[in-house]
Amino acid sequence: MRGAPRRAPEQPIDSLGYALARATELVAGVIDGANLTDVFERMQAGHPEWPEGTRGAVRDLAWSTLREFGRGDAILSRLLHSPPPVEIRALLLVALQRLTQRPEQAHTVVDQAVGATAVAMPGLRNLVNGVLRNALRRQPEWQGWIEAEPEARHAFPAWWVERVRSAHPQAWQDLLAAGNTRPPMALRVNPRRATLAEVEAELAAAGLEFRRLDNDALVLARPLAVARLPGYAEGRLSVQDAGAQWAAQLLDVRAGERVLDACAAPGGKTAHILERADADLLALELDPLRAGRVARNLDRLGLRAELKVADCRRLAAWWDGRPFDRILADVPCSASGVVRRHPDIKWLRRDSDIANFAAQQAEILEALWRTLAPGGTMLYVTCSVFDEENAGQVAGFCVRHADAERLPIRGSSDLQLLPCADHDGFYYALLRKRP
Repeated sequence: MRGAPRRAPEQPIDSLGYALARATELVAGVIDGANLTDVFERMQAGHPEWPEGTRGAVRDLAWSTLREFGRGDAILSRLLHSPPPVEIRALLLVALQRLTQRPEQAHTVVDQAVGATAVAMPGLRNLVNGVLRNALRRQPEWQGWIEAEPEARHAFPAWWVERVRSAHPQAWQDLLAAGNTRPPMALRVNPRRATLAEVEAELAAAGLEFRRLDNDALVLARPLAVARLPGYAEGRLSVQDAGAQWAAQLLDVRAGERVLDACAAPGGKTAHILERADADLLALELDPLRAGRVARNLDRLGLRAELKVADCRRLAAWWDGRPFDRILADVPCSASGVVRRHPDIKWLRRDSDIANFAAQQAEILEALWRTLAPGGTMLYVTCSVFDEENAGQVAGFCVRHADAERLPIRGSSDLQLLPCADHDGFYYALLRKRP
């Protein structure tokens, strides 16, 4: 009687096979409904010995596979007769993505993918080997398979494509294409510890290319590990998307004002407000773990705020009755404007989720408006490109509140930033409470 297939020993930590195996775990987790960032953070915590190269390889394989998930799945569906275990499906998707990225490594990719299978599920080595070799033989057919399926062609679910087309009829194809690219890496200078000119000089001295945008965000020509940024550990700069850096500038807090950041994590906008003004700031965050990230960000930058773990809609749990001069309402949303940073979102979200987010946003606005002082301003922010969460949400709020006055932003009634080479997608609307 034959025994079970013998598992191969774990592959070297710096090998492609090891990176394929760990990326497979991440992709399989998302297929099962897990949040990619959460799964990756837990994985990193369990592997403190990882060098930066391994961490980067695992992340790149998982993130790029999920950006292209619709395309990889379209190819895989033509190569499989029946659905394999989720781990094998994920491994094949990761391997196909690597073959797309590095076709010159075809032999190595197949060999390392089979090796990864030998470690985890040795009985399925032949399946993985056969599918990948068949995929290589039929590679000239891949593009035709992708073009035949709209979800594969755009690498987005059909409902998402239709929402984007409806909201942005002139730019929908460019917007979808941007959502499948690698995001830019932008920096924000902490003026309490360095000047813009000093940080620019330090970056140049380190051989890092960058460009300065009109809101003073510095966009790097090539992303790199945060640990390699000169001045990061000393709190001289932070990593923050250039589009997100408009929030503190538009809210325009003045010294001594009482300020609320109602949905603060991970704390980038909180910190930016405090870098610009000596304000009395209360930061709220519903999730205790995410609140810890806010505290750590502020500590690194030498900034202080009152931090509470609370649901901003439940005023009795956190509000002392004193009104705020300024409120930042960076509300939970679909995150459709930052999908290239969080590619699991487009496959985990459902069309019905957008209405649920819109209802939650309306509740938040209603609650926070009660805490805003007459004459005070509230900046409504999402990282969405869907109208229901953006212009439609604000229009409905203004209909319900006669004391809400819209203030212009850069010559318009609001500001919709779409993902591009400089920044992600954000929506801004500035509201003033009439005295």
